[in-house]
Amino acid sequence: MKKRSLIKTAIAGLVTAAALGGSAHAQEVTLRLHQFLPPPATVPAKILKPWATAVEEASGGRIAIQHFDAMSLGGRPPELMDQARDGVVDLSMTVVGYTPGRFPRTEVFELPFMMTNPVATASAYWEMVETDWQSNEYKDVKVLGAWVHGPGVVHSKDGVNSLEDMKGLTVRGPTRIINDMLSELGAEPVGMPLPAIPEALSKGVVKGTVIPWEVTPAIRLSELVTNHTEFSGEEALYAATIVLVMNKAKYEALPDDLKAIIDAESGAKLSKFATQVMWDMDAPARAIAEKAGNTIVELDADEVARWKEAAGPVIDRWIADMDGKGLDGAALIEQAKALIKKHGG
Repeated sequence: MKKRSLIKTAIAGLVTAAALGGSAHAQEVTLRLHQFLPPPATVPAKILKPWATAVEEASGGRIAIQHFDAMSLGGRPPELMDQARDGVVDLSMTVVGYTPGRFPRTEVFELPFMMTNPVATASAYWEMVETDWQSNEYKDVKVLGAWVHGPGVVHSKDGVNSLEDMKGLTVRGPTRIINDMLSELGAEPVGMPLPAIPEALSKGVVKGTVIPWEVTPAIRLSELVTNHTEFSGEEALYAATIVLVMNKAKYEALPDDLKAIIDAESGAKLSKFATQVMWDMDAPARAIAEKAGNTIVELDADEVARWKEAAGPVIDRWIADMDGKGLDGAALIEQAKALIKKHGG
């Protein structure tokens, strides 16, 4: 009996050890993902969380990703890139242009009327990251996804029906290049991250903003302004660049098989998926403004041509700025256009 009891005890111990081992194995890596948008917004709800779920499931539970939305871990949106770089967080999603001048090559995709098809543009952007910019532009972080949103739209309180209506209009812009464009179009740009838009409009700090349709429900924009200006043609007024980045040391410390799982769900796959989701969400967001009875104007080809001409100096200035940094700005533009065309834009 004593021998049988010892055997039972030994077996029980092995079972317990196996269970504990399995439990530890299941929680091998926990990653904290920080970003600036509220939880219901398209990017966290329909892009980041599905991506994280796919990674977790592919890892068999060995990777767990915790979501911290709306800057809940502290700091401001312009600090998100550095939070990932410094290991304050493991992952962050941000608009690249929230840190002006830090990522000059990336600005090529934000130039006026550069973007045609958003998914093709995202594919071009990711290809540049993968083949070149990861080793220079983004050398301090590991880029997991690089994408753009759908066509930029001008949203205003009083309406923009022509280039002349931009004169003196205070307009929120997201990045250095886009603010430069707004200035050339006659507006008075005010730079700020997206979460600051509602308060700025309510207090009269700005009388308009440029953002894609997709994100307007997250800040209830159709209740704050009643006029929306779109642009006809294949080329968009602008697009902002967006990245999901990971702390480099955290990524490199992962076992090879977990790196492979993250890589498989990221890169070109994530970049195209994210852009398609954001683009798809433009239509239902636009429908909210229509249902509210807001005025939506689409500028015709002749009027759009006037805006393109007015924005021309932005491109010239950017090329000169790149040349001053030892980068061939004109070549970057041609490369970006060729890659967009290659990917179907």
